Amino acid sequence: METRSLRGKAVIAGVGETTYYKHGNSPDAEFKLALKAILAAAEDAGINPKDIDGFASYSNDRNDPSRLAAALGTKELRFSNMQWGGGGGGGAAAIGNAAAAVATGLADCVVVFRALAQGQFARFGQGQPVKTISGDMAMQAPYGLMSPAQRYAMKCMRFMHDHDVKHDAMRAISLASYRHAQSNQRAVMYGRPLTEADYDASRWIVEPWRLFDCCQENDGAAAIIILPANRANDIPHKPSFILGAAGGSDHRCAAPSHNHPNYASANFSSVAPRLFEMAGVTAADVDVLQSYENFTGGVMMSIVEHGFCEPDEVNDFFKPETFYAPDGALPLNTSGGNLAECYMHGLELQIEAVRQLRGTSTSQVKDPDVSMVIAGPMVTPVSNCIFGSEATV
Repeated sequence: METRSLRGKAVIAGVGETTYYKHGNSPDAEFKLALKAILAAAEDAGINPKDIDGFASYSNDRNDPSRLAAALGTKELRFSNMQWGGGGGGGAAAIGNAAAAVATGLADCVVVFRALAQGQFARFGQGQPVKTISGDMAMQAPYGLMSPAQRYAMKCMRFMHDHDVKHDAMRAISLASYRHAQSNQRAVMYGRPLTEADYDASRWIVEPWRLFDCCQENDGAAAIIILPANRANDIPHKPSFILGAAGGSDHRCAAPSHNHPNYASANFSSVAPRLFEMAGVTAADVDVLQSYENFTGGVMMSIVEHGFCEPDEVNDFFKPETFYAPDGALPLNTSGGNLAECYMHGLELQIEAVRQLRGTSTSQVKDPDVSMVIAGPMVTPVSNCIFGSEATV
């Protein structure tokens, strides 16, 4: 029986991004930012932007594909796709959706994009200023659970309690991100190194997270162009093949009021095995990892749920040197990630995963073949993807 899989059927052709700004500081409107990133990705891929015939995004991006297609002068719009819900958890799923489109002939050239200009709209990291609430938030807001940090902190605290995890584990993630950002001139936190003392002295946001455990809020845009694998020889870079992509959540993950069965979780317990099965690799094969940091605790739980270490091994495994490129056991967030490069809703992590396979990262791992991305831990749905070099397909 033929195996249903995306493995090796699509390739990353181009990546593009705008300058990244502090939230509210973009000189351009969100739509213009999206166009700039897409044009940069097309140039990187060596293609005419008019040949783009598909668009994929996530988290209810406000930039309509029909309008983008008209502005770019595309010849025909054949595919427009939105990964609903999950916030940053949709980043890798959007890659999977685009790969599925080109693999099955629904489109020939699909761009995955995300744009944010928070000066035009409300900030992501704050409770929404609304007069009425309904659904899940009606059971949370009256008790002060307004922001993402407040809502997800309890899940992390439960995990830490169950496995006697020390706060040093999360500090190691933050130190790694800031260290890598000092080699990356694109990073918003470039030139602003972080020490253990600085981290420990930073103010509490909500226990167990201090200031440097929390992602930035930025304006900008990022884009990735995906082609069928049989066009890999047409692109002007080392190809990055999509080995696998998965999305979703485990049983009753969206049960209301913090009531789902697997509570102390990043929500990858069922998604991670599906990703590795499709990609045909294991955690031990991963050379470099980019993990979405909404908060460092989500990264910690995600790494555990993907099998890089056992829950009761966290205190020993989560040391800064584990995550430092180029020689750490698991180089992590090598551009600076959401904490220190920028918060482009995680799509910048996909770009860095591709750069690692091209050999162009500013914190390059030696000769990687398997580059992995984790998107949006603790939300629902979440997603993940694995890219591979030509040697893997």
